[in-house]
Amino acid sequence: MQRAVSVVARLGFRLQAFSPDLCRPLSFTQDVLRRTPLYDFHLAHGGKMVAFAGWSLPVQYQDSHTDSHLHTRQHCSLFDVSHMLQTKICGSDRVKLMESLVVGDIAELRPNQGTLSLFTNEAGGILDDLIVTNTSEGHLYVVSNAGCWEKDLALMQDKVRELQNQGRDVGLEVLDNALLALQGPTAAQVLQAGVADDLRKLPFMTSAVMEVFGVSGCRVTRCGYTGEDGVEISVPAAGAVHLATALLENPEVKLAGLAARDSLRLEAGLCLYGNDIDEHTTPVEGSLSWTLGTVTSGCPSPSLKKNVAMGYVPFEYSRPGTKLMVEVRRKQQMAVVSKMPFVPTNYYTLK
Repeated sequence: MQRAVSVVARLGFRLQAFSPDLCRPLSFTQDVLRRTPLYDFHLAHGGKMVAFAGWSLPVQYQDSHTDSHLHTRQHCSLFDVSHMLQTKICGSDRVKLMESLVVGDIAELRPNQGTLSLFTNEAGGILDDLIVTNTSEGHLYVVSNAGCWEKDLALMQDKVRELQNQGRDVGLEVLDNALLALQGPTAAQVLQAGVADDLRKLPFMTSAVMEVFGVSGCRVTRCGYTGEDGVEISVPAAGAVHLATALLENPEVKLAGLAARDSLRLEAGLCLYGNDIDEHTTPVEGSLSWTLGTVTSGCPSPSLKKNVAMGYVPFEYSRPGTKLMVEVRRKQQMAVVSKMPFVPTNYYTLK
């Protein structure tokens, strides 16, 4: 049996600064890549665009990857995550549909409460990770990974058709909203200036629909992929540039790209689908209940000034403090099994 572990390595242990997907040579031209509503906005602000999961997205801006990472930890950063698949599951049998596809108790979610869950196959392998929110508007709001867009959508659509053929009341709508993530210790303070709702009443993994800096119909969810306090804002596509511009007017806010997002999530011990978990990983193995012979993710940690990685080892080598040898670019390097997260999370909860 293998178990997921995290390791801290000495400074000589060099790993990629972000997901290997970002480093693969492009086999197609930029004009066939999908673009978010903020594509021109990114170019105007010096975004260095790369191909990621079929989309053209900024990997970083004029600041270095390290500066952008640390700014998020100390202030707040704005990420464009509009490539994520956003869907709305409607009808009185919406919970029955979702619970037939994911692990977790969706029926017990309170109004506007969300949960991290997993699509799994018949063998228990992880098809994707996703967030499901039970909205007070009478539907489930689902956000899943862009890299699994077609697979996830087909999975849900097939189940919708199956249930409809049984006479069940259920439907699915793909949202074309943009999705902006404002992440960092000052994110709530920045956002509060543009909303009438009291964000102190919006704890981690809850959401509400509100007007944000003059843009109506935004769903604000207290969550993120960095380990810091923050929100993800589902905003009508036509209002995305206005909202991003308004947020950037606050000097606390800087734009950040895929590189910082990947190192931030790794420090926080958050899995990347396709790297750390996949169809051959069960929720228990992935310690999403959470194995090195294999390094799945790794990068220099700007916060710790050490190199960190996730991977899989035989169970007998999984105890924190265990010293391991890992092979990096054909060289053996010393590493130590560590508890995750590497950097403490700062999610906002009600006192």
